[in-house]
Amino acid sequence: MAWFKKTRRPMASKTAETPSRVPEGLWVKCPDCGQPVYNRDLEGNLGVCPKCSYHFRMTAAERLKALFDDGAYTEHYADLRSNDPLTFTDTKPYRDRLEKAREATGLNDAVVVATGRLDGLNVVIAAMEYAFIGGSMGVVAGEKLTRAVELALERRQPAIIVSCSGGARMMEGALSLMQMAKVSAALARLDRARLPYISILTDPTTGGVTASFAMLGDLNIAEPKALIGFAGPRVIEQTIRQKLPEGFQRSEFLAEHGMLDLVVDRRDLKATVARALRFMGSELGTTTAGERRPVAALVTAR
Repeated sequence: MAWFKKTRRPMASKTAETPSRVPEGLWVKCPDCGQPVYNRDLEGNLGVCPKCSYHFRMTAAERLKALFDDGAYTEHYADLRSNDPLTFTDTKPYRDRLEKAREATGLNDAVVVATGRLDGLNVVIAAMEYAFIGGSMGVVAGEKLTRAVELALERRQPAIIVSCSGGARMMEGALSLMQMAKVSAALARLDRARLPYISILTDPTTGGVTASFAMLGDLNIAEPKALIGFAGPRVIEQTIRQKLPEGFQRSEFLAEHGMLDLVVDRRDLKATVARALRFMGSELGTTTAGERRPVAALVTAR
């Protein structure tokens, strides 16, 4: 007979009263390689997986901090808000969608306009926020983009637009489509003033954004494997009833077919943009005849 007897107790299940001691949100699974990535490592690597170089999506604020020196910038036109011009309702009122997006992002619309220094150069940058109704372009987004270009024109500074959008905002109907021409016209004025415009296309850049200002840059730069196109690949396949080529509408495919100038890793993006702007600057970017030089050759040469 045993001198001692250990009473076996059933393992207590983890409930709200007995939470796990392991903090949540410390790790994220990479959707490309499937490996767990420590969040701090991901933040320190500009949202790029250190194991397979997959580019996670970034917020507009993170984009601006990554591009501006010391992450310091001044925001403009932050108070502009949509007034629901069509009083649109589908499964829920558009006003409710706007309010929910504002609460989730802390922004009044899908574009953030900022000024500051990029590698010592004064620039105007407009970054699109995908978390705000898919980064869609409505009246306010178009107005802020136009004002950003006009601010660059007024200050005689380069303009940079970071696109991340599902296209025009259907809740504002034809008014949203008008923004395509509005922003493009502002960029035409910038071009006539011989000021550089660099377009940065990220995942995803689709619809009316791709069909207008996103592809009008003096230099069009995309991040690796970014989805770029007008209609999505699934819609195209259903329309033409054919299987699309491998990698169709990804940035590498577009660059190979001459629709982009460069595909640049996010960790090299700031340096590439700065080098291009200096090349396009007044002291280096024009010939004796006053014609702007081609840029891609210099940017790719290291």
